[in-house]
Amino acid sequence: MMRLLIIGFGFLLASCSVEDNLNPYPCLDGDCNTFYTLDETVQPNAYQDQNGYWHIEYYGVNYFTIRGELAELHDEYVINGVPLIESQFDTDTWVVIDGLTFVVPTYSYLGWFTNGDFDTPISYGDYIITLDNLNNNHAPLNVAGYQINKNFCWECPYAPTILGSKAKYTYNPRQQLFMDERMVGDTINVHINTIYNSDLGHRVNIEDNLKIIIQ
Repeated sequence: MMRLLIIGFGFLLASCSVEDNLNPYPCLDGDCNTFYTLDETVQPNAYQDQNGYWHIEYYGVNYFTIRGELAELHDEYVINGVPLIESQFDTDTWVVIDGLTFVVPTYSYLGWFTNGDFDTPISYGDYIITLDNLNNNHAPLNVAGYQINKNFCWECPYAPTILGSKAKYTYNPRQQLFMDERMVGDTINVHINTIYNSDLGHRVNIEDNLKIIIQ
């Protein structure tokens, strides 16, 4: 009876070992950590307050950037040096574009130039082009950089894969988000889903959230 128990237990250990080798834990050190913050290059004065809210400044640049640092994957999930990792970005903030105005400088072939090489003409006026009612033809824009048109198939199995903006195959993902002066005073909730091993096998999903106040 004792011999049977030992043999059975040895078989169980062997089975677990084979299973672990076939589907090892995705992260190399056994801990799938994520770290996301604001890119200091674009927002040098950004800071996080005691309540966890980030504060950024609008100073004319119509975007800010989120950067990430992710844990390394087990060799099983790195193909030809490319890690099977994915970061998905989404927000609760949408922008409706009603119209666009372009100011185009106009020139004359008989006009003046700034030098004797005649390669830098001087404009004699501006031509203004205005596009109205764009919201009738263009869906609202999520500040993460994607749109959902009126014919979007919510019931289709592929629907979740085309929502949000994605950064793939990198341990240092970066995502630009839109902002403009009308958003000053608003708070943007940024949702980030990180997938360790975006292919078949053992997969780990880590969710992060950044709350960003535009000042």
